[in-house]
Parts: sequence; C-alpha cells; structure tokens
Amino acid sequence: MASAGRTGVGTNQEDVRRHNLGTVLGHVHGAGRISRSDLTSRMGLNRSTIGGLVGELEALGLTAKGKSVGARAGVGRPSVDVLAGPGAVVLAADVRVDGLSVARVGLGGIVQARATGPAPAGHDPEVTADSVAELMRLVLKDIDPSVPVVGVGAAVPGIVRADDGFVRLAPNLGWHEVPFSALLAERLGGGMRPVLGNDADLGAVSEHLRGAGVGVDDLVYLSGEVGVGAGVVVAGRPLEGAGGYAGEIGHVPFVPDGKLCHCGARGCWETEVGGVAIAAAVGCPPDRIPSLGEFLDGIHEASPELRQVAWHIGRGLAGMVNLLNPRVIVLGGYLRPLLPLVRDDVDAAFAEHALAAPRELARITLPGLGADSVLVGAAELAFGRLLQDPVGTLTDSYASAGSVVA
Repeated sequence: MASAGRTGVGTNQEDVRRHNLGTVLGHVHGAGRISRSDLTSRMGLNRSTIGGLVGELEALGLTAKGKSVGARAGVGRPSVDVLAGPGAVVLAADVRVDGLSVARVGLGGIVQARATGPAPAGHDPEVTADSVAELMRLVLKDIDPSVPVVGVGAAVPGIVRADDGFVRLAPNLGWHEVPFSALLAERLGGGMRPVLGNDADLGAVSEHLRGAGVGVDDLVYLSGEVGVGAGVVVAGRPLEGAGGYAGEIGHVPFVPDGKLCHCGARGCWETEVGGVAIAAAVGCPPDRIPSLGEFLDGIHEASPELRQVAWHIGRGLAGMVNLLNPRVIVLGGYLRPLLPLVRDDVDAAFAEHALAAPRELARITLPGLGADSVLVGAAELAFGRLLQDPVGTLTDSYASAGSVVA
C-alpha cells in the first residue's frame, strides 16, 4: 500500500515536471526569446526550478542560451535569455482554391523553407494530397535528417472536424465528407497524423500570437479568398462552437434571393465580397483569379463596381462588430491588397451600420504576418502536441525528416 502511494506521488511529480516543461517551451515559442527572470515571474517558480527546466529543454535541443538584450537591473549577473532552439520542426500547408503553400517551420514561428504549387485541376482530394506531400518533401531536402518532424498541420477553406481531420464541407473546393488528414498521412508515412484546421481559424490564432493582434484578447481574422471565413478570438481563446465549426461568416444570408453560392444557398455574404465578386468588379478574367492579388496590386483607382464591393465589406464588418465586439479586425487573403484601394468606402459603410459603442473600440487593419497568417497558423496547430509534452512527443516523434523525404 505504501509503495503504491509513493509511486502515485512520483508519477504526479513527473506529470507536473513535464507540464512545466511544456509551459516553459510555450513561453519561449510564443516570444521567440525571453529572459529567465521573465519566465520566473510568469510561472511563479523559483530561479533554480526554472534553470533546471530550461537546462532540460536545452539538452533536448528545444531551447538555446542567448545573451540578454535587455537592460541589466540591479547587482549580480544579468539574466540569461532563452531562445527557441533548432531541435524540432513542423510542416505546415495552406490548401487554397487558387494554389498550395507549404513551409517548414521551426520553434518561435520561424519559416525556414517554403514551396508553392498550383491547385490541382478540379481540386481532386487525392491529387491535392499528392501535391501537398511532394511540396513537403521539397522543403525538407536541405534539413539535417536527424531533426525530428514533430507535427504536420494543414489549413483548409471549409468546415473541418478537428478530431480526425475530416473535411465535412469545403464548398469552394467541391469537397464533401473528405478524410483529408488520412489521405495526407498515407502519402507522408512515418506514422504521421496531420492535424487540420479551418483557414480563418488558423489565421486568427497566428495573428493573435505573432501578428496584428499581439496583446489583444478579442480579435476577428477575415480570410477573404474565393470564399470568406472568419476566425474569432474571444477573451484570448479561439471561438470554436459546439462542433468546432464556428466562423462561417461568408455563408451568413446577406442579400435576399441574391446570387447562388457554392454552398447551395442564395445571397451569402461571400457572393458579394469574395474573390469572384472582386474579380468581376475589377475586370479580372475568371481564369486569372489565382493571381487576383497581383491584379489588385496593379490598380491605382477603385471603380464604382469595386467601391460597391467595399460597401458590402464595410456593412458585413459592422454586423460582426455588433455581434462580437472585437478590438481588432484583420483582413487577410484578397482583402489584404484590396483594403488600401477602398479604405474610405469600407470605413464609411462600417460607420453607418455599426453601433457606436462597439465601433469605437474596433480597429480594421491588415495582417501583421502579411500573406503568411494562415500558413503560420497551420504550424501553430502542428506544434500543439510538442508544447503540451515535449519529452513524450520527442520520445515517440512522428518521424525524422529523413523518413518523410524517403
């Protein structure tokens, strides 16, 4: 009986230690660089305990030492900074209607290598999985094969069941009930189980952690591609909904008996502000929608048709602000190059339709991560297991980089 009790205490202490290791690594990963004294303050642990945890993470290659760049306070030795280490990477993919992007990302959110490719004709899920896997092998070609790949994350513009990476519906890809995580796992091998998320949700996560929403607890990230979705952060936490499907703002009814949407309904908001509507307003041929961002960069004055799209954007944003009361609204995707052209019209419609109290608190802005918001968000998803349990994840790491390339 006594022996069992001691085992229980030991197990509990081990659980606490591993939890604390993950917490330390999470702080380092989020900041990229942080002093030991800051870690001590944030975690409420003594300096020797923090030193031991950091030392263990250094031994695993997950953190590294750095000279403090801050001012030295008081007497004694200056605090040593803890940096994100090179001991693990993840693979991230952004599956879009207009193309594919893949990156190898290290701790601290550093994109180490990237590759892009066209969207397969017809967006066939099997061919898409083939293409993503091939791009992932490309970004691993120049890495030390001993460095473990500890996760794979992918963003999809649709409704994703997070538990098993099953895409319930991605209307603009034409996907219905697609087991995309399983399809990608088959091609990567090495025991990998990719984790999937909605593109807008992942954009919101990354902008909150590293971009325009740093230090902001209430944020909306709008992914404006061919379709439109919203990722929402409330009180510092992602708003997911009962099944994880919250944020399909592009399919909110907007125009009674309006244009037919890819989802099968009529008058959805994305039919007025999505990529197809923007392309029509600027005279971009349908076959050039994949390069709509470049097309918008070449425009210097908004046409009446484009200003009408802007008005619809501002009115829709007003509805979101009235409902969610965010402090920051980040416009990603095609909305990113569009906003500078039509800012006055967006603001005017927003001011007319938003309630004064929430409107005064909200700021409409561009992504701090530029075009990488969703890709970096997919990497954050992939790092989840490592940040929860660094030791356990490395012990049964999904695969070395070498086995994925093979």
